[in-house]
Amino acid sequence: MASGETHRLSELRMVLLGRKWVGKRLAGNTILGREEFDTESETVKSVNSGQVEVAGRWVTVVHTPGWWKTFSIENTTELVKQEIVHSMSLCFPGPHALLLVIDVDICFTDTHRRAVEEHLELLGERVWRHTIVLFTWVDWLGHTTIEEHIQRQGKDLQWVIEKCGNRYHVLRNKNRGDVTLVTELLEKMEELVASNGGVHFEMDSRISQQVEEKRRAAKERARHRRKKVTTQRETLRARLSGTPRRLSELRMVLLGWIFVGKSSAGNTLLGTVAGEERQRTTRCVETQGQVAGRRVTVVDTPGWLGCHSVQDTPEEIKQEIVRSVSLCPPGPHALLLVIDVSVSFTETHRRSVKEHLELLSKDVWRHTIVLFTWGDWLGDTTVEQHIETEGSALQWLIEKCGNRYHLFSHDKRGDSAQVTELLEKMEEMVVANSLFCLSSEREREAEERELRGQAEGEKLMEMFEEVCRRREREMLEDIRKMLLDVDVEGAMKRSSVGHPPNMSEEALSEAGSFQQEQSCSKVSKWLSQVHCGSSALSSGSTTDSAALNTTPTDIMKTEEESCDLQH
Repeated sequence: MASGETHRLSELRMVLLGRKWVGKRLAGNTILGREEFDTESETVKSVNSGQVEVAGRWVTVVHTPGWWKTFSIENTTELVKQEIVHSMSLCFPGPHALLLVIDVDICFTDTHRRAVEEHLELLGERVWRHTIVLFTWVDWLGHTTIEEHIQRQGKDLQWVIEKCGNRYHVLRNKNRGDVTLVTELLEKMEELVASNGGVHFEMDSRISQQVEEKRRAAKERARHRRKKVTTQRETLRARLSGTPRRLSELRMVLLGWIFVGKSSAGNTLLGTVAGEERQRTTRCVETQGQVAGRRVTVVDTPGWLGCHSVQDTPEEIKQEIVRSVSLCPPGPHALLLVIDVSVSFTETHRRSVKEHLELLSKDVWRHTIVLFTWGDWLGDTTVEQHIETEGSALQWLIEKCGNRYHLFSHDKRGDSAQVTELLEKMEEMVVANSLFCLSSEREREAEERELRGQAEGEKLMEMFEEVCRRREREMLEDIRKMLLDVDVEGAMKRSSVGHPPNMSEEALSEAGSFQQEQSCSKVSKWLSQVHCGSSALSSGSTTDSAALNTTPTDIMKTEEESCDLQH
């Protein structure tokens, strides 16, 4: 079979896959020969270029959202995973080739290899038979050939190449007007289609059906959540009708793990621009400004590692988190928990957030609003869709904060509406909390007093229960002995007085009955006392409460006197 015209296809459909900022959009523009994709932004939505004529063929390119280069599949948001699967349906009936884009300017490690493997196999095991590795930024290699680069990178990159049937190609970012490399890529794609029997990639229908059902269900839940939150705010406003909600001053603290955009959010709030946003905050920073007619104080805090428990967080970080509320006396009106929407929110993150926020107090949630950052990454996807798609961990957090959340888009920093709306949500929360300002010191002192009282009460209860258990054991022993003494004849013989020598059998019987009656009466009385004591312990009766209000010494003294009287 000839290698040229025989494989020539009039139409070619392809999907670009790969991590974030690897150059997928730029590669798509190079293939199409025009600026079809916006290279300045990255969103969660897949984009179809439509048909464009390239080298005598009608070419369709679909761009997909990327994953973070070192992230496993568990750390990629559900939206991204669903969108990767959904992208296959955007070039019906399916792509002829999947182009796995890898940039050559970074070292390709085992972590990168696992990330590639896990994300591609979202599409099924057959995905590798339809995949070509497309290297970008090859100008960075200079005189080094791509084969030399693959050899130098080692086993991890070589594994990927072999998994793709040793199919790979390069695109240069310079001289993009040269269509030679693009034509060669299209020819390699045609050879790939021929090797697969002339058919395109077709994903398992069960996978695509499950994903589409999840997407529809999440959209419906998102609609209900948005309606619920809107109704909640309207109801609150109606109840607060006539109550002044506008505050002349607002104090807030930014909390969250590292690199989620806390400093950037603070600058957006205050309408300022800082040149050191990407540097990690190591100590609390307090900043003030005039925003929408209010005096606003923002305290930025150092972040913790999102996957770390509070025990693993350095003491100085925890101390700074606790100290933050004292930097805006008498306390912040609101705590803004900053969450990056482009990063998956797992159960590990949920536990970490809970532990770190509760360093301030157990009541912290009444004063917390979730502030989502990098909202521009969502594109036209609503924040409610993100919440409902992401799963139970994020939904728990939103519910814990009373369904209070807000979204900041950093490409809209000049838009004051998103800031004003957040300030209004804060004011509504403050009024709903009766203008109560969080003070960690007062809360902590109250908690410590409560814990001390509980500890003392528990200790006293343990002492009281031990006394009752000892009394019960002694009573039961006396009862056992008394029951043994019910044998009247044996009891009379053991008596020091004895009975008159001429006492008749009838008299003996009568004496025995009297002795037995007296013994049983005493047994019943003590059994009643034991039962009442046990009931008091289990039911928390008035008698029990009175006993608990006495000192341990009083209990011991009463016990001794009682035993003396009974014996």
